[in-house]
Amino acid sequence: MTSPAIDRGAAWLSGAGLRPTRQRLTLAQLLVGDGKNRHVTAESLFAKVQDCGESVSLATVYNTLRAFCDAGLMQEVTVDGQKSYFDTNTHDHPHFFWEDDGLLTDAPADQLKIVALPDAPEGAEIASVDVVIRLRRKDN
Repeated sequence: MTSPAIDRGAAWLSGAGLRPTRQRLTLAQLLVGDGKNRHVTAESLFAKVQDCGESVSLATVYNTLRAFCDAGLMQEVTVDGQKSYFDTNTHDHPHFFWEDDGLLTDAPADQLKIVALPDAPEGAEIASVDVVIRLRRKDN
């Protein structure tokens, strides 16, 4: 008998045509097992794996997150050109980056209005637009 979290993770992998290896199932269960979207770094997911007592290397976490992105299960959001977050919500939407905590959260898409984009240079096309709104807590 399996748990709903394991079943949800297995279905998530199956829907993208990914083979459900032990490592992939472990990570999928942590990412989508409760049905909620997640923003994780490879390091934060690796820490969760260790907390669960599972044996998955950090390199495997990185490689698996890349495979999930390549399969369309996640999107990568880069902050400052160096820190990567992985988001299970693959629909276009803006993000808040909380500078004080280093957290990435969804921002309300219905409140964002982009009325125009610059023309792409000759021979290029716009592939996507990423909106990351940087926040810091006010000093009271």
